[in-house]
Amino acid sequence: MKLVKIARKDANAEGVLVGNDVKIIGSWRHGRADDSPFTLGGKSLDELNTLLRGSQESVPLSSVVLAVPVDPTAQIICAGVNYREHAGEIKAEAPETPRLFKRTIETLVAHEEAIIRPKVSETFDYEGEIAVVIGGGTHRHVAAKDAMAIVAGYSCFMDGSVREYQKHTVTAGKNFWRSGAMGPWIVTPDEIGRTDIALQTFIDGERLQTARASEMIFSIAEIIAYITKITVLRAGDVIATGTPGGVGSRKTPPRWLKPGEVVEVDVEAVGRLRNRVEDEG
Repeated sequence: MKLVKIARKDANAEGVLVGNDVKIIGSWRHGRADDSPFTLGGKSLDELNTLLRGSQESVPLSSVVLAVPVDPTAQIICAGVNYREHAGEIKAEAPETPRLFKRTIETLVAHEEAIIRPKVSETFDYEGEIAVVIGGGTHRHVAAKDAMAIVAGYSCFMDGSVREYQKHTVTAGKNFWRSGAMGPWIVTPDEIGRTDIALQTFIDGERLQTARASEMIFSIAEIIAYITKITVLRAGDVIATGTPGGVGSRKTPPRWLKPGEVVEVDVEAVGRLRNRVEDEG
């Protein structure tokens, strides 16, 4: 299933994309979509099927706008330096444990929304990633062999990075307002059908990154297991699993994002996240 959060004028809802229509789950809510709950991302397939059978309304996808498919209370945990090719291009040793940092919800925009190059720096870089969404309640001390059972879905993630500020701290460089993106939707594992999915990043149609999940230093299961040693993962939490080689900062000369360019992150069996770059007003 493709799980979506949608907006229409001053209302928003969550639903399941079936063909070109969205089956609304629950009812429409007033207010900004970014401030409203998104519960579908953390539900089991059985729960989703039950909710889908009870849907009383469908709307054409063309009549609504997609929102970031994340609950505003969810954790957004990111793994850094998780592909050997990327470790090599930044001249870093492959880490012995996952390198984690967090992003805030305010840093993300939805499919077809503009990502913002900040006023304070031109060193705005792209990082395409595979994101996984956690399902099924709360989780602590999950073994790697059991970790994939708590994955509720997959999405595309653009971990926009301001490299100048990343030299100050990772938190600074990774948390500029509206500098990243996630979407267009969350796809449940049954529809993916495999774990070694492909990832590609394009700028204005030029492919600049390509990798497969099997090339990660730490697998999705290993990252989940490591995080749950430290803290609790809850249904709806998002884990961005790292970017492969090909980032702009390591090209000669550096290939920084510019206003007007279009960034696309393609995850096999999920879809393609598309965002235009704009300067901060």
